[in-house]
Amino acid sequence: MLIRYKKSFEKIAMGLLSFMPEEKEVKKLQSTIKEYEENPDWQLFLWKEEDILGAVGVRFENEINVVIQHLTVNPSHRNIGIGQKMVQAVKNMYEQQYAVCADDMTERFLERCEAGQ
Repeated sequence: MLIRYKKSFEKIAMGLLSFMPEEKEVKKLQSTIKEYEENPDWQLFLWKEEDILGAVGVRFENEINVVIQHLTVNPSHRNIGIGQKMVQAVKNMYEQQYAVCADDMTERFLERCEAGQ
């Protein structure tokens, strides 16, 4: 299930986001986490089953779009559908009010999710 990020999850969230190619650098990663903590238009969610296995970050672009801009799963739990579950949970949460779309970094994955449905 998706749970909203809070400061006590900072190390876990940073670890998960560091698996994304554009978030390898520590300063960039710290900047991204700070943006999620301070910008009300950015929301970070963690995927929890028994443990926290993934993270998905969205940005409210305007009154119409919610953009999935970060999507990452712990490498030892990949290819078992967790990413798809996170995308579906975000869609379930926001589809009534917004068009859920991808940015350049998440576009290919979202296309694969939609093709697999």
